[in-house]
Amino acid sequence: MSFGKMNKFIEIKSIQNIKDDDGFSIKQEITIANVRGYREGRHGSEKWANRTTFTEATDLFVIRTIPGTKLTTDMVIFCDDENFEITSIEDVKGRSMYIEILAKKVIQNG
Repeated sequence: MSFGKMNKFIEIKSIQNIKDDDGFSIKQEITIANVRGYREGRHGSEKWANRTTFTEATDLFVIRTIPGTKLTTDMVIFCDDENFEITSIEDVKGRSMYIEILAKKVIQNG
């Protein structure tokens, strides 16, 4: 993946439930990483046609591996003022250079 294609700013966050001073549970967003990456929306290519049987993902993100950081499907992605739930994470070709993330766009009501 060339650096020129990695032109989107991607923010990866973890959402955790914490208790405030009054004992109520609130959700707090903790930023895990701010990185540049590649984003590809779902379209009619053969690659996406093969993925559709396995996932409900709407977007594909590719980022460089972040040393010392473990990404999980409990995290969310913020990119281009949109929210995405991570559905799968895969090390591209097993080389620990790039991470491929499939994510589902979150549509907010209201």
